[in-house]
Amino acid sequence: MPAVKKNIAISFLGTQLDHRKYSDRWTKWRPNVALCQQHDLVIDELILIHDNHSKKLAKLVTEDIAQISPETTVIPEVINLHDPWDFEEVFGSLHSFAGRHHFDTEKQNLLIHMTTGTHVAQICLFLLAESRHLPGKLIQTSPPNRRSTHDMPQGTYQIIDLDLSKYDKLATRFAEEQAEARDFLKSGIDTKNQAFNYLIDQIELVALRSDAPILLTGPTGAGKSHLASRIFELRQQRGGLSGNFVEVNCATLRGDMAMSTLFGHKKGSFTGAASDRPGLLREAHKGLLFLDEIGELGPDEQAVLLRAIEEGKWLPVGSDTPVKSSFQLIAGTNRDLRTDVAEGRFREDLLARINLWTFQLPGLAERREDIAPNLDYELRRHREKTGNTITFNKEAQQTFLDFAKSPKSSWRGNFRDLNAAVTRMATLAPRGRIRTEEVEQECERLEQSWLRPGSEDDHLAKLSDYLPTDAIAEIDPFDRPQLAYVIETCRQCKSLSEAGRKLFSVSREKRKSTNDGDRIRKYLAKFDLSFDQLSQ
Repeated sequence: MPAVKKNIAISFLGTQLDHRKYSDRWTKWRPNVALCQQHDLVIDELILIHDNHSKKLAKLVTEDIAQISPETTVIPEVINLHDPWDFEEVFGSLHSFAGRHHFDTEKQNLLIHMTTGTHVAQICLFLLAESRHLPGKLIQTSPPNRRSTHDMPQGTYQIIDLDLSKYDKLATRFAEEQAEARDFLKSGIDTKNQAFNYLIDQIELVALRSDAPILLTGPTGAGKSHLASRIFELRQQRGGLSGNFVEVNCATLRGDMAMSTLFGHKKGSFTGAASDRPGLLREAHKGLLFLDEIGELGPDEQAVLLRAIEEGKWLPVGSDTPVKSSFQLIAGTNRDLRTDVAEGRFREDLLARINLWTFQLPGLAERREDIAPNLDYELRRHREKTGNTITFNKEAQQTFLDFAKSPKSSWRGNFRDLNAAVTRMATLAPRGRIRTEEVEQECERLEQSWLRPGSEDDHLAKLSDYLPTDAIAEIDPFDRPQLAYVIETCRQCKSLSEAGRKLFSVSREKRKSTNDGDRIRKYLAKFDLSFDQLSQ
């Protein structure tokens, strides 16, 4: 049987309609009392909004509700309005109220009482219900019809479920709000890559509608940590989280301290445990916990983490009493956790719990059309950090973008490489202007940083010093490493003969003729190269 949802009502205290003389208050219809007096509608919690001047009336209404509906808990919410007819003030106060409360629509039916409060307050509640800042239905109560014998003394009520598809203006406002959320997650960067923009759209929907764990995968430097922090800030703005953002790189957790760091410990539980430690999962209570490189966790930590996710509780090191914490989990990894599961390095049940929502972040090399807007973003970050405004001259910027978008730019470190490149060019730029000289130096520096001995990039770099790009493209990948090795050997030798002796040091001992220099000359000629070119 599915769990019965609680009915949570939000209502303004009616300073006129709820206010009756003490002696005859039971003979008069009062909307908030009547709301809790309906025979076929049980209000489990009533959030009663009033100001400091109405505390006495609120107390009386609360006591009367307790008599006629003992199952209803009245929760006072004090909102002091300087001018209750000022639309901006009222909407701002109610918007803040909505942000302070997290209503779980899977466990609660939210009812927004529209009978009390000023007309301005009612309009604002309606707008907040339309926009789903208050994710509930409207309820309107009415006094009994004195001419009808069928009406009960508590009157009647009507529940109104807004059909959002009927409101064009609302749809427009929703679209604008979603665009703002997407823009926020992208840090205001006008990204062009369609696949990435679609990914952000999906993350925005999930972040605001689900508390389930999110798994962010992708190469190192793709922006997982930055995106996790933006998700946290977005959820804070929309009232979904009230706790802290806690980030930990699991690759830094080693040995006995890993359990203590994550889950806490009791004083004296091990040597050096001089006091109790709450642990990072406790610090993330009602907030967001980002576990980067989650694949680096050991088996013991994985087991405790699984229990914490499923039950919201665990045992700290050295304790027999479980502790509790409720948090949103985002995990990050640059590994294929499915492979780790197959090889026994990661728990399959833990992966099943954290991959309900999995999003693969592409590397910078897969988003070359986004390099230009990200370049502008990095310059803004540099200005905010240092206070110095740095710009490119037009030719220098184009030179950098041509290099950044070319296939030979591997962007191994992704956005870390781009950030480092901008930092270096901005630091070296004379009078705050990045010139072609700084760009060319930086391009060479990046190319060298991406080279790995024996890699395809290393071979291509050596060939590109002597052959044009179209000529290299005509050489089979099988032959490129060999040609690169021959070129490097020739550069280290003073003559063709010396190069031949090194390159054919094994086979020349088995041959009668050892004209190795001629063999090298003919080999190089196949690629329109000569020893003289290489030795210059």
